[in-house]
Amino acid sequence: MLRRDFLRVLASAAAAGMPLSSRAALEQAADPRFYEVPAFGNASLLHITDVHAQLLPILYREPNVNLGVGAAAGQPPHLVGEALLKHFGIKRGSREAHAFTYLDFAAAAETYGRMGGYAHLATLVKRLRASRPHSLLLDGGDSWQGSATALWTNGQDMIDASKLLGVDVMTGHWEFTYGAQRVKEVVEKDFAGRVDFIAQNVRTADFGDPVFPPYVIRTLGGVAVAIVGQAFPYTPIANPRYFVPEWTFGIQDDNLQKVVDEARGKGAQVVVLLSHNGMDVDLKLASRVTGIDVILGGHTHDGVPQPTIVSNRNGRTVVTNAGSNGKFIGVLDLDVKGGKLADYRYRLLPVFSNLLPADAQMNAHIERVRAPFKARLSQFLATADDLLYRRGNFNGTWDQVICDALMVEKSTQIAFSPGFRWGTTLLAGEPITMELLLEQTAITYPHTTVSTLTGDTIKTILEDVADNLFNPDPYYQQGGDMVRVGGMRYAIEPGAPQGKRISRMQLLDGRDIEADRTYKVAGWAPVSEEAKAGNTEPVWDTVARFMKARTIIKPRKVNVPQVIGVGANPGIA
Repeated sequence: MLRRDFLRVLASAAAAGMPLSSRAALEQAADPRFYEVPAFGNASLLHITDVHAQLLPILYREPNVNLGVGAAAGQPPHLVGEALLKHFGIKRGSREAHAFTYLDFAAAAETYGRMGGYAHLATLVKRLRASRPHSLLLDGGDSWQGSATALWTNGQDMIDASKLLGVDVMTGHWEFTYGAQRVKEVVEKDFAGRVDFIAQNVRTADFGDPVFPPYVIRTLGGVAVAIVGQAFPYTPIANPRYFVPEWTFGIQDDNLQKVVDEARGKGAQVVVLLSHNGMDVDLKLASRVTGIDVILGGHTHDGVPQPTIVSNRNGRTVVTNAGSNGKFIGVLDLDVKGGKLADYRYRLLPVFSNLLPADAQMNAHIERVRAPFKARLSQFLATADDLLYRRGNFNGTWDQVICDALMVEKSTQIAFSPGFRWGTTLLAGEPITMELLLEQTAITYPHTTVSTLTGDTIKTILEDVADNLFNPDPYYQQGGDMVRVGGMRYAIEPGAPQGKRISRMQLLDGRDIEADRTYKVAGWAPVSEEAKAGNTEPVWDTVARFMKARTIIKPRKVNVPQVIGVGANPGIA
């Protein structure tokens, strides 16, 4: 970064209240020691997860609402902003503060730049592996979906990038939305002899046979390390069942215990669960299943700087979660003595693109896969006049635009947009291209819907999603964040019993939503096969038309519910 450019962004940071002196910020902007991570022990695991097909460096605003309920309230990963910084001892205004929180996001993004990108990640992986010759690179899933090029190449751009990055073992979730046949094709052809795709909890529906190997054992520096796979247990519920009609999923912790015991019986000195459960589920699972040394987790996109230690009847398990979108890489160093884990070191490293030169080979791959689509990717739709972000329990500015577009273009009173956690962030003043719109919408079931629903049905939908998110038993948390709504307001009490969380539903004009009255509701991403057969307009066409008609997307009031009963919960700011 040139000094004149730095002074410009420093002024932006100061205007936002970031406590950065010129000298301190300059030092942080190009600190060559940031990625000096001393090796430890005799075996190492590098962990990425939930990359969502982001080959290029991105911006991704962490949530300002990530509520925990029951025993999870106020505990990692349900800490945001200042509470997270305080808990983990991170200095406000630092690089780490920008990586792990939403605080001063726009100014900090200007100061510290974009994050991730496979060419920069590849450079860091090579550095880490050079100092850790006895290591594996693990991918926790959700790698093949989330971008235009991944959608248009049926995931091939990411499959080839994974091999080039040196991924050794992976499990899955959104990968399954390309269909069972496509996943099997990749595993049996592209990954053969290169990448082990594992999942102990995916079985055939007829005879209960394993679809994938449940685990692999690799010897690292003389240490036998078992990696057990745990695919997203609720894939056929959160995503269309018709993609995997002959496979069953589920947490299956009883079977997991058998798999862990079997791996130990075959000589594994360390057992690691490569999980796509989500962190709350992993924390409960760690208390029930014994013999797992470490859980390397994903799905909930929680960037958690340090692990949580969970005790169980036979020992303890280290539980981690490694963020999303290529922003982080987990570095786990293991010291194994006397046939068991004696000690470890863990660090979740933020991947700052401007601190890591692009790897030439990966960069060439990215340019090659993007070249045929350049005109489509760069199609201009509008200019953002506000920060556009998605992540948070209830809504974000990106989904507000999507809801507004659905209501206008489909002529409805209300709109729903799924509570997906993936989707990058755009700064005010930047152009919105088709590529950026697809980073919010690139799925294999993008159909828009228009339905006539009673007020009672609308409440049932909101109650059902709320229970998926806020059920105090993590094993019943089956989806993403709360469905986003447009055209109506409501109140929610996360700690209330099932079916009693939603109240005060009104249209934006103040009229109550009545139980037996009908309302026209637009949506997208339906999971039913009937909706697929309708072959309706994909959501990106709907939103693109809305944007082109306006050219500037002005700041929008984010339609969030009134949240009741959370008090001083540090998961909301």
